[in-house]
Amino acid sequence: MLKAIKRQLNTFFLYELLKGLMVTGRHLFARKFTIQYPEEKTPMSPRFRGLHALRRYPNGEERCIACKLCEAVCPAAAITIESEVRADGTRRTTRYDIDLFKCIYCGFCEESCPVDSIVETRLFEFHFENRGENVIHKDQLLAIGDKYEKQLAEDRATDAKYR
Repeated sequence: MLKAIKRQLNTFFLYELLKGLMVTGRHLFARKFTIQYPEEKTPMSPRFRGLHALRRYPNGEERCIACKLCEAVCPAAAITIESEVRADGTRRTTRYDIDLFKCIYCGFCEESCPVDSIVETRLFEFHFENRGENVIHKDQLLAIGDKYEKQLAEDRATDAKYR
C-alpha cells in the first residue's frame, strides 16, 4: 500500500523529470571542453581500430600465411584472399583485398590472425576520390604496414598482456 502511494506521489510531482533536470542543471554551468579538430588531436587508444595494414617479419618476409581465417571470420565479407604454394612448400597470398565500404572495423580479422599479420592501425583520416579506391590491395596494405611498423609494434606490445 505504501509503495503505491509513493509511486502516485512520484508520478504527480514528476520526480523522474526533476531528477533529469537536476543532472542537466549540474552540467549546465560546468566548463566545456572543445577540441579544435584539425589543429588539435585527442589522445588515442593503442586498441583503436582504423585503416588496415599487413605486417612483415623483421627479415622482410610477409607474415600472412594464407590461412584465410580473417576472410572466414569477417562478418561483412569484406576480405578476399587468393593463395598459392611456393616452390619451398610454404603457402602465401597472391591476392589480399579489403573492401573498406563493406568493412565494419570490428577487429575480428585482427583477432583471428595466428601470426599477427593483419592489423588495424590508428589511421582514421582517409578518403576516396575515385571509384574503386575503396578496395585496398595487398601491396597497399604492405606499404601501410611498412610505414607504420614502429607504431604497430608498440601498440601490440602495449596490448600483449590483455591478449
